[in-house]
Amino acid sequence: MCKIKMLNRVSIDGYFASNNEANFGMDWFIHDPEVDKAAHAIGGKMDKLLLGGTTYRGFERSWVPLLNDPSAPQPLKMVAEELTSMTKVVFSKTIKETSWANTQIYDGDLIEVVRHLKNHSSSDILVMGSGSIVQQLANERLIDEYIFIITPVVAGEGKPLFPYIKQFGLTLGETKTFDSGNVLLHYKLQN
Repeated sequence: MCKIKMLNRVSIDGYFASNNEANFGMDWFIHDPEVDKAAHAIGGKMDKLLLGGTTYRGFERSWVPLLNDPSAPQPLKMVAEELTSMTKVVFSKTIKETSWANTQIYDGDLIEVVRHLKNHSSSDILVMGSGSIVQQLANERLIDEYIFIITPVVAGEGKPLFPYIKQFGLTLGETKTFDSGNVLLHYKLQN
């Protein structure tokens, strides 16, 4: 059985996105290529990405244009290519079709589909953003590992990552600090 790993940037006060939809909720993120490289190393190679509709739309608007943009910075183009090559499993009642390669859209039972994927996938599965997906999977204890990039910002408002969660325990796997002030925390679900 594969593992499901969540990766999210989080403010010190627990928000994973701002309310600023124009900037995809990322206006307070402090980007650092070293943090991204370390998070990628912890996560390992994954070929599936679980997304909710809002996060998917933001990713599609951000990453797809970079694929064919000759002036796009090479590191961003590489991320766009990696995301495009992954199977994107999108849970949405409103998205019916897309032209982004390797995208599967589901409007059915999230938990049932994820349990099936977890039992039948050949590699681990990544969840990014997608607060409502994270909350539902966390409540069912389907997320095996949590990777947080703690950004040195008190956001004050935004979208909380865990507003309606039943308590559960995590075991610290590793931590890394960065000159940017970001801290990477890797936790594993306690059995």
